[in-house]
Amino acid sequence: MKVADLITWFEEWANPAWCESWDNCGWQVEPGVLSTEARVLVCLTPTLAVMQEAIALHANLIFAHHPLIFYPPKSFRTGEALTEMVRLAFTHNIGIYTAHTNFDQVADGTADVLAQLLELQEVSPIVPTQAGLGYGRVGILKPTLTLQEVINNIQTQLNPPHLIFSPMADLQQQISRVAVLGGSGAGYISAVVKTNAQVYLTSDCKFHQFQESRDRGIVLIDAGHYATERPACDRLVQKFQALNLDWVKLSQQDEDFRQFLP
Repeated sequence: MKVADLITWFEEWANPAWCESWDNCGWQVEPGVLSTEARVLVCLTPTLAVMQEAIALHANLIFAHHPLIFYPPKSFRTGEALTEMVRLAFTHNIGIYTAHTNFDQVADGTADVLAQLLELQEVSPIVPTQAGLGYGRVGILKPTLTLQEVINNIQTQLNPPHLIFSPMADLQQQISRVAVLGGSGAGYISAVVKTNAQVYLTSDCKFHQFQESRDRGIVLIDAGHYATERPACDRLVQKFQALNLDWVKLSQQDEDFRQFLP
């Protein structure tokens, strides 16, 4: 499958026109690879480490969740990471393509994969956007689990280096309804309250957002940005493999930019 055909297939599933106005989905760098056979390296964040990995593996497309370019750059200067990424992309003929908020909304996107990992049933979006799509997912646990079991399951499935949750008196309380949203989802707390979820799994939560969640009757769980979105990248690799691409691989140089002392 050529790069152009792969992108056409993907955009029929997750249209970049669905991305938010502040976002930047689609081609970040296209150095002339559309007619070549796709050799794809999938990652969460396009970094210099991922680019060096792509060069070593002779990939011709870095397919990332996070955009390389969020805002129009005012300059390209030697020594800057963005400049070096663009230079290497053209030097080695490696395209960089991003699927961000459009990928968040679709079936088997970031939120859906989290819901599947936690085995949620009767799933629906936290915030619908169109035709059954939307941000986040909320669903039912059958059978119910204790809060401790839910936390243990998240730790097992996502393996975050650090897991934070809002204070609750009883870890043995029964949990039947859970909401999930990969990446920075603390701004959706009010929407989650309306779903009657008891637990909300997301990331990048601030101190007072844990207070707000507790006061509104929700157990807020922050498993980290990387841990909550990386599984969707793995699922994307599986989808690409089903298309019989010449070569596709999940990046091993993708980074969690937060480190914690043991």
